[in-house]
Amino acid sequence: MNEGRLPPLNALRCFEAAARHLSVKHAAAELCVTPGAVSQMLKTLEGHLGVQLFHRVNRGIYLTEAGQGYLPPVRNAFRQIADASRRVAAAAESSLLTVSVTPFFASAWLVPRLKSFQHAHPGIDLQVVTGNGLADFGRDGVDIAVRHGLGRYPGLWSEKVVAVEMVPVATPGLVAEIGRPAGSQALTRWPLVHDTDRRGWQLWFEAQGISDIGPPRGPSFDDPGLLMKAVAAGQGAGLLPAAMVAPDIAAGRLVRLAEVAMLESFAYYLVYPEAFHARPKVAAFRAWILAAAGLAPAETGEAAC
Repeated sequence: MNEGRLPPLNALRCFEAAARHLSVKHAAAELCVTPGAVSQMLKTLEGHLGVQLFHRVNRGIYLTEAGQGYLPPVRNAFRQIADASRRVAAAAESSLLTVSVTPFFASAWLVPRLKSFQHAHPGIDLQVVTGNGLADFGRDGVDIAVRHGLGRYPGLWSEKVVAVEMVPVATPGLVAEIGRPAGSQALTRWPLVHDTDRRGWQLWFEAQGISDIGPPRGPSFDDPGLLMKAVAAGQGAGLLPAAMVAPDIAAGRLVRLAEVAMLESFAYYLVYPEAFHARPKVAAFRAWILAAAGLAPAETGEAAC
């Protein structure tokens, strides 16, 4: 058998039923197929594995040593699939909606607006969890997420919610060391701290009419909060949401290096598996957050990534 190549699922089902009943006839009755079909599936499985799983005798079948060793993990695998399916179905039907967002988006944008969602959907129990990396929708029980970047998440659908004003900042110490930049072009020679996609600075420079900046160098972080800490530690200039750094600029802890800019594609995106779109509670949250951002759902479009 080729490594990593799984046996046919129907053949495994026939094997588990036949091994449990020690009867092809009874297995066929349980699976609603003919005994001939079960026998053929068992032969297919044995051919796939390259080993005999049953001894055939005139009055029935019994497991070989290989079959006895194979049955427990196959039976356990089916139980795990059944248990996982029940959990997923229960989560889909539950009134609990788990939304994963970055800490900054939660405090600066989402939480101040949540009262209107609760008023519009009193039957949905909203649970907001924060994190930096993208949620594992299957493992973490997350229904829908909001992340900052370019909206490119393999295997998931994304829709832009809101773009925010971005501003380049650095510590006063770094400005004193390098010198205040005379213009946007001067920042191409600065040490830079990047977002996880390493595209934010490139988009900002392009918005300033600067295209020849070379490959992005320097550390990258998957959350604006972490990126801001790196900037505050003097690791380089960072491109951050203007509202996020406004208090630090006012207090003199950070220095604004250029004017703010709105980068439309570098935004906060709603992210979810395509299959979750049909869940009523997910559809309700999607419609609400797009409306709160001033977008009608029909206007946003959906991009499979």
